Amino acid sequence: MQPSNHLIITFQEDGRAEKKVRMAHTMIAQYCTELLADEGVTRSDTTRNFLNNFCSDEIPLWLFGFVKDMLTKREMKKEEQEKFSRLILDIEKMEGNEQCATVLEEASYTFDQNPNFPQTLARFYYIEQESYNPAEMWAKTAIERDPQNSFVADTLGQVHKNHLMKQKVSGEPREILHLAEKAIKAFENEEKLAENEVQEMREHGNANISQFYNYRGLFGYLRVCNTLYDKLVRPSKIWKNVLTKKVSKSSALKSLEDNELLEFRDYIKRLRDEAKKKLIFFENFLAYSKTNMEKDDPEYIFDDTSECYQKYVGDTTAKQLIEMFKKRNLDDQSVEVLSFLVKEYTQTELEEISMCPSADSETALVNNILARFERKMPLSDRDPPELHMFALLWYWPENQGQCVFDLSELTQKMHKSYENSYKKYFRARYHLPLFFIGKGEGVKRIVHRNVIEKHLEVRPDWSDNWKKEEIFRNSAVQELLLRLNGEVRNYKVYTRVVCVRNSLWKPRSVTFYLGFTIRGPVAFDIQKEDTDESVVDNCGTTQTNDVKETKDNEGH
Repeated sequence: MQPSNHLIITFQEDGRAEKKVRMAHTMIAQYCTELLADEGVTRSDTTRNFLNNFCSDEIPLWLFGFVKDMLTKREMKKEEQEKFSRLILDIEKMEGNEQCATVLEEASYTFDQNPNFPQTLARFYYIEQESYNPAEMWAKTAIERDPQNSFVADTLGQVHKNHLMKQKVSGEPREILHLAEKAIKAFENEEKLAENEVQEMREHGNANISQFYNYRGLFGYLRVCNTLYDKLVRPSKIWKNVLTKKVSKSSALKSLEDNELLEFRDYIKRLRDEAKKKLIFFENFLAYSKTNMEKDDPEYIFDDTSECYQKYVGDTTAKQLIEMFKKRNLDDQSVEVLSFLVKEYTQTELEEISMCPSADSETALVNNILARFERKMPLSDRDPPELHMFALLWYWPENQGQCVFDLSELTQKMHKSYENSYKKYFRARYHLPLFFIGKGEGVKRIVHRNVIEKHLEVRPDWSDNWKKEEIFRNSAVQELLLRLNGEVRNYKVYTRVVCVRNSLWKPRSVTFYLGFTIRGPVAFDIQKEDTDESVVDNCGTTQTNDVKETKDNEGH
């Protein structure tokens, strides 16, 4: 580098690491790159030369990590992630698509056991070039290199899904169905792998598996369903009845006068039922949890799942009953509570309830639903967490008096039911509070979170209103909710509540509002009873499951 060696520096990250070299400043590096490009030494040539000369033999892990980041790491830009790494984007901008593809191909051949490079190459082909055959080939290569990785498997589903989306609405139904079937098979395989990852982490504590459940296969399936519906139904309305199972598949497909469509009969037959299962998953996933306290799930997930529900399922008996509640002028609070309870009944049970002679009156309808619920008691671990939650809410004693059921036992059963049903999916996600104990009587003492948030002047802000608990300073909210008494001992709240949101330092009498997540009861807005001063948590958060109190770091 003489006489320009002052433009570079060597450094050592720690005493054991090898020395590394870099430009003295990123601006110098950027300018040098531009000068070299002007003289005909392009970024793509430099990258290929680097791969051939520095990476041909076995290389140290730190250098491999550098190359991997350079070619595959996507930076965050504002709220969105870039499509590709900065280097690939620069090559595309300065030299064109073809050079990007050749660089990623070179990396894929050089590191012939690693799935990330062919995965990125597959993404580049289908996103930037709309070249679906090579995209499919490289996506399959990535899967061959890491066949148990659900995130790697996702790329193949995305290839076929995007290919399907590019088909014209007036296209051949056979081609549309063929692409949809390939995408669905890929996403179903991804979903299976995601479930296997959950099981592997549970059994072996594998730290290499993401703490977040990979739901992309489920969501990709629903997006395929949406696209398939649009591509087939717009040109021919008969497809609407076929896809929603309102007519016989064989007769409908024959009426289209294309016998070759019969080969798709089996997967069309189960399409609606599979879509409904996945829609129910997302309904619960998004209602009970969010990415974290500050960050919501992307809006398009809500939009796409809602759109798919309307296309394939439409109104259900449960939704019709809730609409009946609304038309009969039940207040929003009762509607939220009863809708939550109603959805746990089977279609047959709901039809029986709605057919009761006395169901003409809203009170009788409510009483019929509650009577059915009470006959289910006592609940078992096999019952869904929703019913356990309602049992705790419904039987929670007024004014902390006597309870006909053991609250500790009810809570333990709810937590066990949660572990069986949702724990593997929610993992590191924030559990949303769903209900609170209020000052009313009967159903009206169960206050839904939405009712509380309606008292805010602005859109609910989770960072301030919930994390900082500003929402509980609202006088209208205070009028709604019942403050409970308890005592803090050994970092835990003791009362008839058996879950605690905050860790606390020393014994003291406290009051708090009692909320419920799908996982169990949670104490909110804990305050010293004597000074009405909020207790500040500096030690992280703890959630416990019974009065014996054992710490659990998966709380809120």
